Amino acid sequence: MSDEAPPEPDRQDGAPHPRDTQQIFGHANAEATLLDAYNAGRMHHAWLISGPRGVGKATLAWRFARFLLATPMADSGGMFAAPQPDSLDISGDHPVARRMLAMSEPGLFLLRRPWDDKLKRHKTELTVDEVRGLKSFFQMSAGGNGRRVVIVDSADDMNRNAANALLKELEEPPKNATLILISHQPSGLLPTIRSRCRSLRLGALSSDDLARALDQAGVQPPTDANMAELAGGSVGEAVRLAALDGPKLYADLVALFSDLPRMDRGRAGRLADACVGRGAEPRFDLTLSLLDRILSRLALTGTVGTPPSEIVNGEARMLLRLSPTPHAARNWADTAQGLTARARRGKAVNLDPAALVFDMFLSLERTAVGAAA
Repeated sequence: MSDEAPPEPDRQDGAPHPRDTQQIFGHANAEATLLDAYNAGRMHHAWLISGPRGVGKATLAWRFARFLLATPMADSGGMFAAPQPDSLDISGDHPVARRMLAMSEPGLFLLRRPWDDKLKRHKTELTVDEVRGLKSFFQMSAGGNGRRVVIVDSADDMNRNAANALLKELEEPPKNATLILISHQPSGLLPTIRSRCRSLRLGALSSDDLARALDQAGVQPPTDANMAELAGGSVGEAVRLAALDGPKLYADLVALFSDLPRMDRGRAGRLADACVGRGAEPRFDLTLSLLDRILSRLALTGTVGTPPSEIVNGEARMLLRLSPTPHAARNWADTAQGLTARARRGKAVNLDPAALVFDMFLSLERTAVGAAA
């Protein structure tokens, strides 16, 4: 049996874990909201940090947790108490920071999808057994500055039983405990969970902030501003695109769309075959993601009458030709919805990725024929 630690489900391949990231870019307002609540003594017991994937939600959660666990309680020093903090910065040399890096901080509890030793992969859901661990965590004597912090990354992964178990903790939070929930799609959470959290939504990063965040992560920032747009202001997506040669894949998909309504079967077959084989699952997922991006841009083009900024040369012409009217836009939007459902079903039953992708290409061809008619 290998002693190698399993991969972490809350870490993007090719990038450091959010706990290793000291600085955060593009979210000064969110940081100010957290700091103001702390200094004003209006700290909510639960925060829901939401927004697109990869924009820094987990980095902010870990940064805030580090601040809470390393900062003395406001009333702990009397007349000799330290002045109010003016930032969330905590030195990397602070004992709390070092313990958090080592995952040995007793005041922190991390909820995330567990590793399945038998199947050698992460479970697809965050289960109730993990959430039940909060009871023993909250029953332990508080150390350090007396605080306890829970990070849930991500709350979207909880199944129904886990969500109900977490709701009980939100309804009766222990003293000096703060729960930080991370969500990519908060609308999918139980309304009762959302209502018991203070919401903090993060937006996409600007090109400059994205470049700085990638530089901090040790990833070569995209030199083409249009490729930065392909990442959608997401550091995580930019890392994935860089690792999987995403810009070239997107260009190949745009070329496939440009041939419609007469699809190049050879090109389609090569793109589908690239999704098969050992280690090809990330490529398969990226192909589905970029297909959805193009379909969304087609729907937008037909709706507003003008295409968005080109990501690759010739894309604007393709978008206008295939989606010239609101009616065509609706057809592309319906196709996108149908393909998303088909992809979800196909992955659930382990359908051959190449067959699934090629079948999706045939659906695109039929929609394009209808648009041309």
